[in-house]
Amino acid sequence: MDVHGRDLRYFTSVAEELSFTRAAERLFVSQPALSKQIRMLEKQLGVVLFERDRRTVRLSAAGEALLPHARAVLAAWQAAEAAVEEARTAERCTLVIGMSTSPGRGLLPALRTRLVSRHPDARPVLRQVNWADPTAGLADGSSDVAFVWLPLPDEDRYQYAVVAREPRLVALPDGHPLAARAASDPEGKVDFTDLLDEPFLALPAEAGPLRDYWLALDARDGRQPRIGGVVASAEETHEAVAGGQGVVLLATGNAPLIVRDEVIAVPVRGISPSQLAVAACQNDKRTLVLAYLAAAREVGATTC
Repeated sequence: MDVHGRDLRYFTSVAEELSFTRAAERLFVSQPALSKQIRMLEKQLGVVLFERDRRTVRLSAAGEALLPHARAVLAAWQAAEAAVEEARTAERCTLVIGMSTSPGRGLLPALRTRLVSRHPDARPVLRQVNWADPTAGLADGSSDVAFVWLPLPDEDRYQYAVVAREPRLVALPDGHPLAARAASDPEGKVDFTDLLDEPFLALPAEAGPLRDYWLALDARDGRQPRIGGVVASAEETHEAVAGGQGVVLLATGNAPLIVRDEVIAVPVRGISPSQLAVAACQNDKRTLVLAYLAAAREVGATTC
């Protein structure tokens, strides 16, 4: 048998008031409607719940037995509703921010400050994503917004704001001949053409156009790069460069992730600067997503 929560609420109100009139007022229903519902509940249960006469209403033995259980069910349902509302609020206020490495540059605190100042209930949650996913979780929906390097695959699917434009460096093992060449250059740089015969470290093939970008295919005049290894994290990259597997291009702001111990970095002449952006899906119009993008545009206007 299926008893509705409304029926138990009506029954409990009458049991507590011991008056159909007062219970109806408490429930904001008419007395005839309340009386009808109680009769239907009694019929469904096959018992009399209230003993009535013209002056009094009393709980029957069956009513006395039902009352604590009815209260427990209503309390449990109230707790369930509260839990669902809490989960709904948390979901509405949570913003999952994807990234392949920490963006650094003071970007996370700057964007968080702007977001929370406008939406105090916002809960930014950071999510680390493997380098094989150039969208940092946007493509599969596991991130709401993400720090990404341009170009993005299927770029029309995304909206974004550029937050950093930086020259690209090349990370080399300490003692590499090109380090001496950069030291003797008036600008302290090496030409990209000097790197064409070097083995390069590459992102996983799944990174698509981003892999091509960090291999600088557009500056090679059709010459295919020599791939010395595939890397999927900053630590892997550092170890591979230090171990002599290859050189790697990186953004100036990411140099601290790679350059230490036996690895150095020098500026490269003849390739375009890198662009770091905050992105979201093009059709995502949720309030927190748009607010984070707006904050990114503000920050980008001062940093780019």
